[in-house]
Amino acid sequence: MHVDLLTLYLLAIGTLLASSGMTLWEHRTHPRRSKELRLLAAGYATLAVGCAAVIIRQALPGISGSALSNLVILSGYLLILHGVASLSGRHYRAVSIAILVLQALVWAIAGARWPNAVWSYVCAFPIAIVSVMTSRELLRNDEMKSLQSRHIAAMVTTIHAVLYAARAFVLPWLAAIYGQNIVAIAGEITIYEGVLYSVVLPMTLLRLIREETHGRLLQESQTDYLTRLGNRRWFFEEGGRVIREGDMWRPVSLLAFDLDRFKAINDQYGHKTGDEVLKSFADIARSVMGPEAILARIGGEEFAALLFRHDTLRAKEVGETVARLFAETAPLRVSGLGIRATVSIGLAQFEDEASTLVDLLAAADQALYRAKSLGGNRLELAQSGAHPMVEPAGGRQKTGARERS
Repeated sequence: MHVDLLTLYLLAIGTLLASSGMTLWEHRTHPRRSKELRLLAAGYATLAVGCAAVIIRQALPGISGSALSNLVILSGYLLILHGVASLSGRHYRAVSIAILVLQALVWAIAGARWPNAVWSYVCAFPIAIVSVMTSRELLRNDEMKSLQSRHIAAMVTTIHAVLYAARAFVLPWLAAIYGQNIVAIAGEITIYEGVLYSVVLPMTLLRLIREETHGRLLQESQTDYLTRLGNRRWFFEEGGRVIREGDMWRPVSLLAFDLDRFKAINDQYGHKTGDEVLKSFADIARSVMGPEAILARIGGEEFAALLFRHDTLRAKEVGETVARLFAETAPLRVSGLGIRATVSIGLAQFEDEASTLVDLLAAADQALYRAKSLGGNRLELAQSGAHPMVEPAGGRQKTGARERS
């Protein structure tokens, strides 16, 4: 079934306006990306206006209709580029202005003399360039590198760029061989692909932002609000994965931490100071262990770290370094007060003292309580054959410390 060019343009206008409306509506539910979504919506709407201008371009005097519609369409592509670049905090204001000025100069200098060549071939080149830039921005977005929709959106913009590059460089050669009929066919192919572009790209970019939002919500649900470490749920999920994956992570050690006399710090200095002490410990532990450790706040002043490829000696060095730095630097970090903040640590080795993560934490707990009974500010090793003190669903037993969510 043959569809005339006017119908295709009307279809493109309709899909672009629909995409603009959906994108603009979506910005309400993604406040973090509100600016970017509004830019994308403006880009789709501008493309729609440009397509409408194409339909009536012959009614305007001289080359003004062609030049105006081309510049409006190019502005739409630039707004889309700007919206995609804004997802990673980059901008193309100066570049966009320069591209528009150069294209206007092309129309002013060459448009009157070769209007058909400029419209059919030259105008495609900046669109190809902007589409390549849009694809590049999608691929270099580090915040979204794990999201599948990013690759689909990049593929769509790349195909669009290739089509317009072919229109700019291959079509003139084909027209010289086969005549102007090939130009008309290329025009229909271009608008067919444009309709698909106006549907697939907006839907993919919306999916990309939804995936990002979902990932952030998931991360928040697994993160302790105060220390920004993982929470108890995340610790057992990630730790369980490491335990299940077997020999590739061996040896595995677990350090259980409990801040000494934390209730007294809260009572004497207030909960705000207590929160600063917790954050100070989290910062020190994170800096010592690095990003590979599974480090979490699992209770009020309780923390745990799963260290894979750490034998007992290496894990002991890590724990003692954390304890030493915390005792030395915590008072300086917390409002300049002379607070004595220390931590007790229990260390257990997987398979030596336990066969599951729950039992491993229980064994480290027993060593931790022994460290506290010996005065705190020390690390104790779990004893072989230690009996579990942790219930899988009920959390760990605790004495004397205030629980904090």
